[in-house]
Amino acid sequence: MRFLKISLLFISISVFSQNNFTTPFERGNGNQSTTYEECIAFYEKLDESFANIQMIQKGTTDSGKPLHLVLFSSEGKFDFDEYFTKNKAVILINNGIHAGEPDGIDATMMLMRDLAMGKIKTAKNTLIAAIPVYSVGGMLNRNSHSRANQNGPEEYGFRGNARNYDLNRDFIKSDTKNSRSFQKLFTELNPDIFLDNHVSNGADYQYTFTCIATQHERLGNKLGNYFINELYPSVVKDMNKKKIDVVPYVNVHSTTPDKGFEQFTDTPRYATGYSTLFHTLGFVPETHMLKVYKERVKVTYEFMVSTINFADTNWQKIKQMRKDALNEYQAGMEYPLDWAIDSTKVSYIDFKGYQGGYKPSDISGKDRLFYDKSKPFTKKIPFYGNYKPTKFVNIPKAYIIPQSQWQVLDILKLNNINAHRIQNDTIIEVESYKIESYQTSKSPYEGHYAHYNTKVSKSTQKVKFYYGDYVFYTNQPGVKYLVETLEPEAVDSYFNWNFFDPILQQKEYFSSYVFEDLAKEFLDKNPKIKAELEQKKQNDKAFAENGAAQLDWVYRQSPYYEKAHLQYPVYRVN
Repeated sequence: MRFLKISLLFISISVFSQNNFTTPFERGNGNQSTTYEECIAFYEKLDESFANIQMIQKGTTDSGKPLHLVLFSSEGKFDFDEYFTKNKAVILINNGIHAGEPDGIDATMMLMRDLAMGKIKTAKNTLIAAIPVYSVGGMLNRNSHSRANQNGPEEYGFRGNARNYDLNRDFIKSDTKNSRSFQKLFTELNPDIFLDNHVSNGADYQYTFTCIATQHERLGNKLGNYFINELYPSVVKDMNKKKIDVVPYVNVHSTTPDKGFEQFTDTPRYATGYSTLFHTLGFVPETHMLKVYKERVKVTYEFMVSTINFADTNWQKIKQMRKDALNEYQAGMEYPLDWAIDSTKVSYIDFKGYQGGYKPSDISGKDRLFYDKSKPFTKKIPFYGNYKPTKFVNIPKAYIIPQSQWQVLDILKLNNINAHRIQNDTIIEVESYKIESYQTSKSPYEGHYAHYNTKVSKSTQKVKFYYGDYVFYTNQPGVKYLVETLEPEAVDSYFNWNFFDPILQQKEYFSSYVFEDLAKEFLDKNPKIKAELEQKKQNDKAFAENGAAQLDWVYRQSPYYEKAHLQYPVYRVN
């Protein structure tokens, strides 16, 4: 079979000259994108015809259709084993996470064909893996109007997936089958570089191509500096040689960018925020929504080629830098849980924009924003591309999770996080968290009413664990994933995504007329707590006037108050 495919490789070269491998985009008028069925059929044909291309199914999606992965290997080797870890750079390309942004879908079809045909010769040391369409359900929901701000193509998919989830918010909570299939695929491939192709929203300007280079500080000191000071500038330089300008993603909405803008912060809920948890170097190409579709597809293609060029030349260094990054995340070290823009560090961009202004709206008569394209400009504007940590936690030796928390455990397993099972019922001294305060969104967000501004208190306790409970040691490649998901105060922690909401509700309470006598007896036996109650009355007038609040306070100090309420059921071993 392999001999047959190799033979077909040479036959296919002559077939290609007869336009049998042109994509639907290339056959169209430059403003048409492939359908899902055409896309998969195209890759099936490549797989059948070229020994260096393979398409496989990697799990399912909410649509009921499989998640496909297309691989290019110059040597025709496709096993997910140590071969790639030792001998190849691995680039993973994701397309159609928002299926109404199909630039990457069409560009990657041409890319994989050109790789197969040998037109791109700089991928000898690189395995290229591409997800043709991530939001399959979104792509099947084909229309011409849901992207009101976008200039083409004529038809495209929808932002929400088959269950109306925005998949670029689902990399931690994993509500969708798409996300769960992706996580298994991602950790098997362990890509060195990850590209997630998009189309921008927001301001107007002259550039066709913008890019989110993932927040480099999240990659750690050495790897982050390598990414932002060597890899990214080299790719940009290669794009400039092709006369394609690259500017950071213009993170500006409802105003103009000429006063400057900030680096987009991709927390772990987003694709490239997730990939940083595994020391993967991530880019989000964002073509400009108002530019013609043909040009957007072209620059997306060229950015992928430029990235491949760099990876193929520097693959050994990239792999070594990723390996070395593990040393920055060891038990006992400080880990940054939250970040803020560092306004003391600013660079200046020769920004190519259009003069913005306001004029009366034809609809409301009120002032509306507009850009005057007859007045282009180039001027220096500030760009804030650095973040500083605002909250830290010490990395523990291990986390212990009771087996009852199966929902969390299932996702940890999907992400290839290694665990040990406790072999006997045992008491272990651990650091325990109590949830002291949190706020909850008043509006639904991607199927959740998420928490934020979470605060915890800590105590050292001896806790009984049982046979089969899980111990996750942090001396493993997934250490950052463990910390970001299991520390409640982290922005995208499992706690903040509502995984532990049952602990927020009391299951037992008291009847006042019964507990009044028990409360007096308790205070008589505990004069210190009684004194604290009297002090609190003196310091808080509203509390002093509220008998129910006082009784509840006593209840919470008493042994009758349930231990599970606000007790975070994940424990740290230090």
